[in-house]
Amino acid sequence: MKNKIADLRNHLFETLEKLNDEDNPMNLERAKVVSLVAQTIINSATVEVKFLNATNNRDSSQFFDEGQPKPRLEPPSRQELKDIEASARPLLRKLGA
Repeated sequence: MKNKIADLRNHLFETLEKLNDEDNPMNLERAKVVSLVAQTIINSATVEVKFLNATNNRDSSQFFDEGQPKPRLEPPSRQELKDIEASARPLLRKLGA
C-alpha cells in the first residue's frame, strides 16, 4: 500500500498551512473537499480496525505505518456487533445467505 496514515496527516497539515497563507490562501471549497476525503479515509481505517477486532486478528493493517505501534485492538461492544450485524443483513439477504 502506497499511502499511509502519516501521509494523510501530512496532507491535512499542508492544507492547514495553505489556508493560513495570507499571500496565497487555499480556496475554501477545495479545503472542504480535502476535509471530506480525509474523513472518508479515516472512516475506512476505523472500519478496518473494527474488522481486525471482530475477527480477533492482531496483524497490523497495511494502512498504518510499519514500525509504528499497532492500534490497540479491543473487542467490539455488544452494540457495535449489533450494528455490524444489522448493516450486513441486507447484503446477506441479497446474496441468498
